[in-house]
Amino acid sequence: MAVIAAIISAMLTNRIALVTGASRGIGRAIAIEMAQRGASVALVARGADALAETVENIRAGGGRAAAFPCDLRVAKSVDRLRGEIEASFGPVQVLVNASGIFGPIAPIAHVDADAWEETIQVNLISPLRLCRAFVGPMLERGFGRVINVSSAAALHTPGTDTSAYAASKLALNHVTRFLANEVAGRGVTANAIHPGDVKTAMWADIRDQTEHGDAVRLEGYRSWVRTVEQGGDAPEASAHLAAWLASDDAAHMNGQFVWIRGGLQSPFAAWGDEVFVSPE
Repeated sequence: MAVIAAIISAMLTNRIALVTGASRGIGRAIAIEMAQRGASVALVARGADALAETVENIRAGGGRAAAFPCDLRVAKSVDRLRGEIEASFGPVQVLVNASGIFGPIAPIAHVDADAWEETIQVNLISPLRLCRAFVGPMLERGFGRVINVSSAAALHTPGTDTSAYAASKLALNHVTRFLANEVAGRGVTANAIHPGDVKTAMWADIRDQTEHGDAVRLEGYRSWVRTVEQGGDAPEASAHLAAWLASDDAAHMNGQFVWIRGGLQSPFAAWGDEVFVSPE
């Protein structure tokens, strides 16, 4: 089982990137790093105020960015979003689907069905809509990068209580693989990444949902919360990985699940015999 990595030297000058979930956490870190590497970044999330803060951060560092508040759960909003971004920056070359929610933590027999469905909507259907809107033009131009922020939770043996999140990320992995097969050899790539175990708003949601309830059944999740609180992975690690995948240096990567380097979880083979890890 070989571990494959490379030394990152990539710049993203003149590249146009769309990053969802860019108002906070992992999405925000990815947007900032891509801007630092020269990309013009379209920041997408529901919260206009938080997006504006990220834009200000990027511009203060000399980068180019604009906020596009959008509820991706609304189908018609995606077509409008594409038009607005192209009018401001031009055609999107890099699509990063980083927005996501953890969803309900409960046994299937008792789970809130609406909350379960919303998790699929946010984590799977919204990225699918964005791929549908932006990959076609990428293929027409002969260049594009799709980076789907997934999770190692989709690779582990199923346990209890988190069926919504795991199912959404498992499905996102397979959508990524189908897309990779469909665009192979045409200048476009599609990959999924494990961003690590990061102390984000999602971490806080898991903490709050597991604070009360069956102590025995939920202890695994509570233990994870404590571990991440004491020393979780930095969001910059996933930003570093996403920037590399967006570059020409990663043109050979397609249809892979890629891990951050040095994360709390040790990488293991996901879709074959090889383990793909972020560059140094």
